[in-house]
Amino acid sequence: MIFDLDDTLLDRNQAVNNLFSILIEDFYENVKEINKKEMLKKFKEYDKRNYGNGDKTRVLEPFFDEFPTESRLHRNDMLDFWNTNFPNCFSANQNTIDIVNTIKKQVKIAIITNGATKRQKAKMSKSKLDRCFDKVIISEEVGFSKPDEQIFEMALKNLNVKPEEALFVGDDLVKDIGGCQNVNIKGIWFNPQSIKNNTAIKPYGEINSLDRLLSYLT
Repeated sequence: MIFDLDDTLLDRNQAVNNLFSILIEDFYENVKEINKKEMLKKFKEYDKRNYGNGDKTRVLEPFFDEFPTESRLHRNDMLDFWNTNFPNCFSANQNTIDIVNTIKKQVKIAIITNGATKRQKAKMSKSKLDRCFDKVIISEEVGFSKPDEQIFEMALKNLNVKPEEALFVGDDLVKDIGGCQNVNIKGIWFNPQSIKNNTAIKPYGEINSLDRLLSYLT
């Protein structure tokens, strides 16, 4: 079984909330709660617009432009701030770790994740997920990103399994489910928010919680 990382095993939205709290504490003083809500909304907009882009100055620079502060973070230090703090904003709940370890007792397990190697490894280390998996494939490290077929084929080769013997679990219909199904891996869509599928992609299965995966092992 192969997993996506962000928004599947880890709650990236909560991590963005946590990073925003650090940003406010470090660079802004006496922000009213009503203003804080507007700032968080804009911070998430900039983050979403640049999701998957390793240059996080594209998130922080326009945010500081829109909400000026005397203690503004210098542009040259923005990426350092993100790389240092963001991985520490993640945590995996014990239930997720327990489910992963239960699955590992029965089948080989791996992660395929898009992103910068340093950040993704730090997230997994912080959340203790790095101890659970037989193989972790990070896009920056291997030179391919989901939904490229090659990154899924690399996982199959590393696990020494055939496509029909594998399941991929992810939250992104195009990158995760469409990508894995292009190499004949069955894709299970992790959809805890019950988002409507408006694409032509038809997942092999759909789950709203990770414990539902256990039924696919029998």
